[in-house]
Amino acid sequence: MKKDEMVCDCGVIHEDVVGAVRKYCPTKERELYDLSDFFKVLGGSTRVKIMWALDESEMCVCGLAVLLGMTKSAVSHQLRSLREANLVKNRREGKNVFYSPRRQTRQTNIREGPRTHPREERLNFQFPGSDL
Repeated sequence: MKKDEMVCDCGVIHEDVVGAVRKYCPTKERELYDLSDFFKVLGGSTRVKIMWALDESEMCVCGLAVLLGMTKSAVSHQLRSLREANLVKNRREGKNVFYSPRRQTRQTNIREGPRTHPREERLNFQFPGSDL
């Protein structure tokens, strides 16, 4: 596709689409920063793998290290970033520390992203000829 083919040059504004999308766009700067931070933290595939594993089961550093083929130190370093971002929590049981995803008011399930509602529920409009 050529660059000029990627730009809409019509004068039609689809107000129903703009209005429907606007309802779900974050409007507060804090929400935008939080969303941006969420994606930054998950910018590395290792952290995504850790979150995916923790979404399946609470795990300790040793278990995560074996699962991911990493050192305990490397896993701990990644978990520290996830803890600082408030995405995981831990609990101590004797000498073991177990990690699990922190459930927040706004669900951030790793498999669904920061929104839990499928696109179809948010926006029931399709442009003519669109297959989205």
